Amino acid sequence: MTDAFGPGFRTVEREYRDHEPRVEGSIPEWLSGVLIRNGPGRFEVGGERLEHWFDGLAMLRRYAFADGEVRYTNRYLRTEAYEDALAGRASGQFATDTRGWRRFVSWVRNRGPQPTDNTNVHVARLGGEYVALTEAPRRVAFDPQTLETRGEFSFEDDITEHMAAAHLARDPHRGETVGFATQFGLDPQINVYRVPDGQRRRRPVASIDARGPGYIHDVSLTRDHVVLVEPPLDIRVWRAFLPWTEGVFDLMEWTPERGTRVVVLDRESGATIRDLTMDPVFVFHHANAYDDAGAVVLDAVAFPDADIVGAMALDELDVVGFPDVPDGRLTRYRIDLAGEASAGGGVDSERLYAGGTELPRVPRQFRGRRHRYIYGQSTDRQGANGLVKIDCERGEAHEWLAQSVFVEEPVPVRRPDADDEDDGVVLATALDVDREQSVLLVFDAATLDERARVFLPHPEPFGFHGRFFRDAVDTS
Repeated sequence: MTDAFGPGFRTVEREYRDHEPRVEGSIPEWLSGVLIRNGPGRFEVGGERLEHWFDGLAMLRRYAFADGEVRYTNRYLRTEAYEDALAGRASGQFATDTRGWRRFVSWVRNRGPQPTDNTNVHVARLGGEYVALTEAPRRVAFDPQTLETRGEFSFEDDITEHMAAAHLARDPHRGETVGFATQFGLDPQINVYRVPDGQRRRRPVASIDARGPGYIHDVSLTRDHVVLVEPPLDIRVWRAFLPWTEGVFDLMEWTPERGTRVVVLDRESGATIRDLTMDPVFVFHHANAYDDAGAVVLDAVAFPDADIVGAMALDELDVVGFPDVPDGRLTRYRIDLAGEASAGGGVDSERLYAGGTELPRVPRQFRGRRHRYIYGQSTDRQGANGLVKIDCERGEAHEWLAQSVFVEEPVPVRRPDADDEDDGVVLATALDVDREQSVLLVFDAATLDERARVFLPHPEPFGFHGRFFRDAVDTS
């Protein structure tokens, strides 16, 4: 059945443990640690195709580096959603199954049955655990060596969350992670919190009124501020009671007249420094933010509207391969912290790269600090996704592209004790759809020259996000 679908959206049946893949080229000896990525791996339940890319069952992928070698492991999270799928039941996903979303609403109202635990979006380290994340308020811990599921992860606090952050902003300089949760109700709120490294109790930063509430996917930090972008993609919770509602996607409505909201909070006091409205754009992902002479600079990928969300339905992706909608624009927003905050005022913007872009990243050491380089997908190519390195100081871009090869999220890893920002490598999984071959590419971060190509044992479905952990590799 699944042979009818492209390899990027085809179910993977086999799990590997410490597989030694074939390598062309050479992996730097200094590269030690693991890249752990998350994303969907199964797209059918009970003989039926799921509705949306976001609905696929969570499959973790581990690429462990040591002494110039790499080993590969993949494993599905053993969750309630996974057990339901094996039993032929699709349970409460982003765009699939009315009953599951009813359970979500019941949880919101009555603290009753829980929402999905299909945590297929991202990974983080919280409270001494490695944790898989999604936007439902459930988290699943896993073993960083074997990827075996350890069970549900819970915070030791009572912060209300009806929709959670799949992207958590970790500040390596201050040893804490910042996230947010959306609270529905008559007075919807965005609850912003911090989690000190190694702890399981979240500390409130601020609660601010939500407008819509809008769908927020990401958050950024500077040295002194938290930056939120609330696009006018509103979540109409009342629609969950309509008989034709299939999932959270059916609750969303694009309301461009509301404009896109930009909020800057003081990290220490939680005070709202700026709460501005700019022209409507939709934002999934931030690259980074930093403080700069009375302003906050935010680099993020902006879409003209929210059509990108619906375009990632599987019936669309199986036909066109990737969304046939306008590409994201890597945009620099300069948010004035002192000037007039009139409608549309207080935020200046400029495009950083002429091509389409998604999944932007900066090296870990520059999170929340001024950066020069951004790495991301270049998305406006026919029959491929490339890799792009943008020089924000010079306004230049360097690209890598190969026909039929779709590059996923790039992860820059700096060489220990490096002086230059781009002294290191960029890791990126990629799928050659014509050859049905997945590879892990190792690029020189300065030149984007290909240093190594790791041939994976099966075509990996397209995933979402991952992190590189230096101290999660087994060196015994």
